[in-house]
Amino acid sequence: MQKKQRVLFIGAGRMAEALFAGLLHTSKEHIAEIVVSNQRNQERLTELHEKYAVSTTTDWKQYAADVDVIVLAMPPEAHEQLLTELSPLVSNQFIVTVAAGIGPSYLESKLPKGAAVAWIMPNTAATIGKSISLYTAGSFVSKGHLEILQMLVKGIGDAQLCTEEEIHQLTAVTGSAPAFLYYFAESLIEATKRYGIDEITAKHLVIKMITGSASMLESENNPAMLREQVTTPGGATAAGLKVLYENNFMNMIQEAIEATNKKASGKTIQL
Repeated sequence: MQKKQRVLFIGAGRMAEALFAGLLHTSKEHIAEIVVSNQRNQERLTELHEKYAVSTTTDWKQYAADVDVIVLAMPPEAHEQLLTELSPLVSNQFIVTVAAGIGPSYLESKLPKGAAVAWIMPNTAATIGKSISLYTAGSFVSKGHLEILQMLVKGIGDAQLCTEEEIHQLTAVTGSAPAFLYYFAESLIEATKRYGIDEITAKHLVIKMITGSASMLESENNPAMLREQVTTPGGATAAGLKVLYENNFMNMIQEAIEATNKKASGKTIQL
């Protein structure tokens, strides 16, 4: 990377914080300045300035023309107006969004011709540097832009380069499925409490079981093999799995993914 980057974040929520905190942790030597904007919440800006020593502003427009990278960390529904206001200020800046449904094709349609744009789709684990993020770039990005994009995603965990269409299809798996896992954990906790175990102990048992199992899964990379290792034919685990098979647990998960994608496609901003 030839020069240190000045990065403007439009939005000061948890995802914006995860991204710039990640930059400062993993790529500080490549950063000249981080500016964080929020129009309504000065208290939030003060908190972020004190915690990370970033620059803050309630008027992002005064910085937009002079930065190298602009990260749009606003809800999808705010993008149309935001891009209308941003477009006259865009010359050579690299524009990156982290909003669901806002792909490069939409950004390019709203910004000056030739604008370099990209889309990152993180998940909630970005806040602890453990996201698996999906990302894609527009038609006019350079090698340098891709280096910046990879620097952004590196700060919040692992990442997978995708096509725009793949991100639309896979967001349910990487972005929404954590909620399915958390619901599974809730269900196990409630099942444990039915045996007279107090809630604190039940949570401890279930959470440690899930994190330990996840570590083994990451190490072995073979869920079917691990399931078979735990399952003695005709044994207790097999009896429990039989109930899941009979109730089409895998089909339920697939239907949940399909429902999520269907709902997300209805919210996707169309050209």
